[in-house]
Amino acid sequence: MLDPQARALIDLMVERAVPAVHTLTPAEARRFYLERRFFTQPEPPAVGEVRALRTDGGVPLRLYRPAAAGVHPVLVYFHGGGWTIGDLDTHDVLCRQLCDAAGAAVLAVDYRLAPEHRFPAAVDDCLAAVRWLRREAAALALDGARVAIGGDSAGGNLAAAVALLLRDAGEAAPALQLLIYPATDQRAGAPSHRSNAQGYLLTADSVAWYRGHYLPDPAQWTDWRASPLLAPDLSRLPPALVLTAGFDPLRDEGRQYADALSAAGNRVQYVCFERQVHGFITMSKVIDEARTAVALCGAVLRQAFGG
Repeated sequence: MLDPQARALIDLMVERAVPAVHTLTPAEARRFYLERRFFTQPEPPAVGEVRALRTDGGVPLRLYRPAAAGVHPVLVYFHGGGWTIGDLDTHDVLCRQLCDAAGAAVLAVDYRLAPEHRFPAAVDDCLAAVRWLRREAAALALDGARVAIGGDSAGGNLAAAVALLLRDAGEAAPALQLLIYPATDQRAGAPSHRSNAQGYLLTADSVAWYRGHYLPDPAQWTDWRASPLLAPDLSRLPPALVLTAGFDPLRDEGRQYADALSAAGNRVQYVCFERQVHGFITMSKVIDEARTAVALCGAVLRQAFGG
């Protein structure tokens, strides 16, 4: 059964004739996504500090610090939006919630978007942000030895790719991969891409729209930086928490990635919110289970950071 709160949201969007993302230009879609957040997201919760930063290469960042004093561990967070929409503001509330729930700093990354900047620009920016954070952690009074990476949807895809790139470069592994309904296989052939193709916010049409902007050449779909599930070696990766939603086209590839990580010998926790839709974790004003998901992420992050 679809969560009644998710059903009510979908029905309201139909009633109000909210345009499907694949019918819009990227600029229009970004504006709609930014404006629509006020309906589904609560007021931004207070945190100790919010600070604008940039990497050496100019990637915009936003640092959220808890109110409690101390040198905090850090979650580097990559927002969702199909590599095409979304920014620091669309995920401001979620980053504040994660900061509070985890008792950790959160560094949100405003990576370059497609189609202006196609694959692998977003991957490059996210990797650069993690490396920059590790270099600058002491100057920011942050714990560079306790760094997690995470993201939702496209952001989960980017976090998985960054974890692989850090391993291959021989760099220290993050404390955790927080992968929230991640895209892991750009071929989009898993059964949930058919069973959840229409009617649940993220549709087959919108999946193709996002992918077309980010990965216009089908030959790129099997590059493991775009499809981490296809990486030839998934061993020696950080512990992972993988969350999926039951009424999401990406459900099965998220589960497949969790299973593949486990099969390769990694520590993995997998939780499917069976009655939810793609994108639900940012919708805690209208979907109660979003708060449950944030609390779960916070608890696992605290554990990964050592308490």
